[in-house]
Amino acid sequence: MSAEPVLSAPPRTRPAWHVATVAETRRETPSAARLVLDVPTWPGSEAGAHVDVRLTAPDGYQASRSYSVAASAPATATAPGRVVLAVDELPDGEVSPFLVRELRAGDQLELHGPLGAFFVWRPGESSRPVQLVAGGSGVVPLYAMAAAHGAAGDDVPFRLLYSVRTPADVYFADELAALTGPALGLDLVYTREAPDGWPDAVGRLTRDTLAARTIAAAERPRVYVCGSTGFVEAVAGWLQELGHQPGDIHTERFGGLR
Repeated sequence: MSAEPVLSAPPRTRPAWHVATVAETRRETPSAARLVLDVPTWPGSEAGAHVDVRLTAPDGYQASRSYSVAASAPATATAPGRVVLAVDELPDGEVSPFLVRELRAGDQLELHGPLGAFFVWRPGESSRPVQLVAGGSGVVPLYAMAAAHGAAGDDVPFRLLYSVRTPADVYFADELAALTGPALGLDLVYTREAPDGWPDAVGRLTRDTLAARTIAAAERPRVYVCGSTGFVEAVAGWLQELGHQPGDIHTERFGGLR
């Protein structure tokens, strides 16, 4: 087998602090909000990147959390940069309840980024197929990759296996539906409730389902997995059991502090 050509990565944008103004906030799922931010100094970011969001209280207390970038556009001479986040609220969280429930258009936040170089997808970097595997809100950076793939007109095969609790909990549902087709194969696994007439059983993602709904290891896909720590560890282990090489599996996980 001939080696795949290795293309050099573009120079990384140096992370910096930016002041963002909320342009829009709206409900994304029953527990999450979509935040559309105007950022005059934003340089743009690669699909899969993340930012640190910092809040400062009137008494000077600061708290920050990391969130994946769902969409990004660099600032130009005529328009501010744009960053789209999707934040899932944790009831005992320090930052996410404010972002989901209290944030309003016109409010300002501090962002540090763009961050991340390993968990990114770049158009034209590789001719190998791409398999995305998401659990819950872990779909956010994978949606960014699928959207970038579609926008670039890239012909590399792309598939997304998305494990989610109910239809109402699907992030970027309309956008994913619009992308699904030749540019993106989408497989949904519902763990608690499925739409009426759904042909598959409701339940957690299993090794057998993963094997049946993902690109086979023999095709050497690049695999990106994002979700909770337990989800990512289980999926990464199954993928290796199915013959995928550890170096082909890129993972990103989120913990309890949001």
